[in-house]
This record gives sequence, structure tokens and C-alpha cells, in this order.
Amino acid sequence: MKNFFTYLFLWISSIVFSQPVYNIINPSSPETPKTNVPANEQLAQNYFDRGEFDKAIIMYEQLAKNQPNNYQYFQRQITCYQQLAQFEKAENLIKVRIERTKQPNLYVELGYNFQLQKNTDKANKNYQIAIDKIKENPNNVYSIARDFEQKNLIPQAIEAYNLGVLGNPNANFDYQIALLQGQLGKMDLMIDKLLDYAFSYPSNLVQVQYQLTRFITEDSQKTFSELVKKALLLRTQKAQDIFWNQFMSWFFVQQKDYGKAFIQEKAIFKRNPEYFVNIVNLSRLAVEEKEDDTARMILEYILGNTQDQQLLVESNYNLLNLDIQKAKTPEYPIIYQKIEVLLLQFGISPYTLNLQITKAHFESFYLKQFEAAKTTLNKALELPLNNYQKAAVKMELADVLLLDQKFNQAIIYYAQIEEDLKNDEVAHEASFKMAKASYFKGDFEWAQQQFKVLKSSTSQLISNDSMELFLLISDNTVEDSTQVALKKFSKADFLAYQNKNLDALQQFKAILEQHKTESIEDETLLKIGQLYQKENDYVQALQYYQIIIDKHSEGIYIDEALFFSAEIYRKNLLDNEKAKSHYEKIIFKHEDSIYFVEARNSFRKLRGDTNL
Repeated sequence: MKNFFTYLFLWISSIVFSQPVYNIINPSSPETPKTNVPANEQLAQNYFDRGEFDKAIIMYEQLAKNQPNNYQYFQRQITCYQQLAQFEKAENLIKVRIERTKQPNLYVELGYNFQLQKNTDKANKNYQIAIDKIKENPNNVYSIARDFEQKNLIPQAIEAYNLGVLGNPNANFDYQIALLQGQLGKMDLMIDKLLDYAFSYPSNLVQVQYQLTRFITEDSQKTFSELVKKALLLRTQKAQDIFWNQFMSWFFVQQKDYGKAFIQEKAIFKRNPEYFVNIVNLSRLAVEEKEDDTARMILEYILGNTQDQQLLVESNYNLLNLDIQKAKTPEYPIIYQKIEVLLLQFGISPYTLNLQITKAHFESFYLKQFEAAKTTLNKALELPLNNYQKAAVKMELADVLLLDQKFNQAIIYYAQIEEDLKNDEVAHEASFKMAKASYFKGDFEWAQQQFKVLKSSTSQLISNDSMELFLLISDNTVEDSTQVALKKFSKADFLAYQNKNLDALQQFKAILEQHKTESIEDETLLKIGQLYQKENDYVQALQYYQIIIDKHSEGIYIDEALFFSAEIYRKNLLDNEKAKSHYEKIIFKHEDSIYFVEARNSFRKLRGDTNL
């Protein structure tokens, strides 16, 4: 593990971020700013980049002669001599510059030149001279430590920074030392230094968390994550400072452990109510990540600790959606009554627009009360809404009209959104739904043209779905110009859209019987599997997904069959080994899948990783 972290550090640049105000740039810094780049410098650079050092050195010698104070030309000369094994020339050049400029970091250059010749004694002697220069003047630490770092002389760089702090107690090099300790594989020391630095300079907290995140992401064995957790827990327990609770909360969010993050946020809120907004943000994150139980717990806590009307509406809205997702038919009247009570409590206004749209959606898609849903949405359109709010209402109204088989009216509303919010993501969604409405209607030629355009959408989901529907129409038009199977498929698909799942299943099964071995077979198998999954008949769903895996492994639906099967095994049948097996196939065989990231995260979680 130590070797892993050492290797990891080799490709991470040792970026030195801005220091507090007292860490001013060393006035004796040898860097010379470049203005206009001469043509011969560009030629020298080209030779240097191509490794043609024998040609590059001729150019840099001339350039240095004309500009003897240019430090970059000097460095390039040294590198060229060393690459050509002309170490004596490099040594003489360094010594002449030491004599002329007295720059202390040049002893690092001289020592490194000896090290390349495997003359360790002389190398260490010059490194020590450089380090002693810091004792003489603490400001020398900047150029000397920098040069040690650039040459990957990590122990010497750490020693230089430590001496710099001894000579100037106001200086702080915890960040630099932390990254260097990491390069040595001493991850515990690196973490301690980073945390100390963040506590001393909270304004640089994001910088520290960025570095920690990079290591957590690469930590497949979760060792680094455990070290961070341990260090944070110790500080949280020892120091009664909100800073560490906040850091701990951040850590748990990186692990997607929102429940533990909530515990930290509650502790923070009790000590300082101004941080209540963090709990609100955590609830939104839990909702977005579909951590339903944790989201419900946080949302209920928010309702019990705020009088803010906007937060009350938002939290009740999110809780309502959680209820709807799990509702069974006998519970529909209770949920509808809850919606009515909420709208009575908070009123009909732009602030409760999401509640109004949810009411219409529930009326149409669950209660099949299409006229009531249209009335709810048309009344909402009478409110003073901005363009995005109007688009949200019109989108739902179009969905309701489509559900009620009013295809043309639905298409008109989708087209209005597309026109009102050109090039916006919402417009792209409307364009996709408009194309799908034409597909449901049986206007395959026009729908195919739209799907062809939408394949290039910036939204991966729209792009993926458009590609699938484009290929569905294309394949089944080429194979059958009369589109018999395609027409049957779109009608069955529309039944599924209407939540008439049993009727849809019957239609799809009929397609399998009547069009066996045709190209539409794998799409039909997937739809049947999805419908059984929706009906909680997981055994049947797995059977149809398995047929795709066995007989259509080269088709475009293989990744979906694998992913949906894995989800059933993980969430419903609690067979983690089978779930891992299916996720693993996506990770190693279907890297371009839209489900790749989610599959990888779920696989790592089942394997016991925490760095998700």
C-alpha cells in the first residue's frame, strides 16, 4: 500500500498554492519573466522538446550569451549538458553563476549534478550547504525548497521547509510538507499536516479537500479513507470546534453516507443555528441520490425546526414525492387528500407551483382524472410565472394530453416549450418528448428525423434514449417496410406509458410470438423485463433479462439487461454476489454504457469500498 501511494504521488504535480500574506515571493528569485519570444528561442525549445539536446545546447548557449541573467536559459543549458553526459561543463557553468550571483539554490543544482554522476558525497555536501543557507536567511527557503522538490529530493525539501519555519515562526509550510510526506508514502503524516493547515487557514479548506478527494478516489483498498476518518474523529472528539464537525460531515458526504453526515450537521446546528442551511442542502443531496430513508429523516427534521414558508413548501413537496413513489392503489385517496391539505395550507401561488404540478400528475397518471389534471394546470398558467415555470406547467400539461391520447395537442405544447426556451436543456427534453409523441402516434418517419438530431444532445440520457429509438425505427423499417412489428411495438409501449402494465405485457408477449427472430426481439424482451420489474415480479423480470444476456450479447440492450438484473439482485433479492457479477461485466465490457458510473459505484460498495 505504501508503494501504491508513492507511485500515485509521482504523477501528481507538487503544486504550491498561494500562501498567507507573509509568504511573499523571495525578492532574490532568479525567475525572469518572458515577453516576446525570439524565433531562435522557439527553435531551441523545439529541439529541447524533441530530445535533440546536441542541437538545443548550441542555441541555448547563444541565447544565454545575449541574456546572461535569464535563469531559464541557464537551466536549459544545465539540462542539456546533463542529458549529453557533459557533467563537467554543467559543473563549471553552475560554479560561475554561484560566484556571480550568490544565489543559494544553485548549490542544489550543483549537488544534483554530482548525484547524476553517482558521487553521493559531493552531492550531499552541496545539499547541506544549500540547507545551511536557510539557517543564515530563512527567506532562502522558497528557492531552495522549490529546487529540491523539482528534483524529487523529498527528504531534503522537507528538511528545508522545517528549517524555514524554525527561522520564521510566522511561516507555514504544512501544505507543502504534507504533499511531500505523501510522496514518501507516509499518508498518516500527510493527512495530519493537511488537516492542521486547513484549520490554521480555513480560507484554503477547499484546496485541502480537493487533495484529499483525489486520494480517496484512487484508494481502491479504502486504507486512505480510513486514515482520514480516524484523523477527523480524533480531532472532533478532542477539540470542541464546529470546524471539525463540518469537515467530518464533508467526509461522510464523499462516502455517500448521508445519515452520518446528518448526525454531524445536527450537532453543528445545535451549537450555531446559522448553519441550518447545510441540513437543507444535505436533504436535497439525499433526495437527488435516492437515499429515500435518510432523505425522509432529514426532511422531517427540517419541518420540525423551521418556520420559513419556502422551506416548509419544499420539504413537504419532497416528502410527498417519497410517499407517491411507494404508494399502492388503496393509499391513493390518502395521498390525494394530503396534496389538497398542503395546497390549502400554503395557497395557490408561484411558490407552490411544484405542489400544483404534482397534484395534476397524480390526478392523471394515478387517478386517471384527466380533466381535473388539465384544470389544475390551466389555472397554474394564469399565475405570474417566469418562462421556466411556464415551461414546467406546459410540459406536465403536454404529458397529460399525451396520456389521454390527445397527441396533436400534446405536440403543440411541447413545440411551444421548444420555441420559448431555444437551446436550453428544457427545450431539448421537450423536443425528445415531442418526437416520442409522434412515435406513439405512429408517425415514424418524422419521429426518426427528430431522434437523429437528438442523438447528439448534450444530455446523456436524451442522447441514449434517442439513439435507441432511432435504431428501433431504422432496424424495423429496413427489415419490414410495412412496419408491422414496429406499429405493434409502439402501441404496446404507449400502454406502458399509460401505466397499463398488464395490457402492455400481453401486447409485448404477442410480438415475441408473432415476430420471433426478428430484430425487434431484444427490445421486446427488455420491455417485458422492465414491466415485470415494475410489477415487483423479479423472478420473471430476471428471466427475460437473461435471455438478452444469453442470446443478444452483441446488441445495444445488453448493458441495460445486466444493470437491471444487478439492481434486482442487490436491492430486492439481496444476492450481492450475483449483483457484483453483473456490475463487473458492465465495468469491464461496457465502459461506454450510460450505467457505467453507477455500476462501478455499486460494485465498489458491495466489495466493501467506502471511496464512492
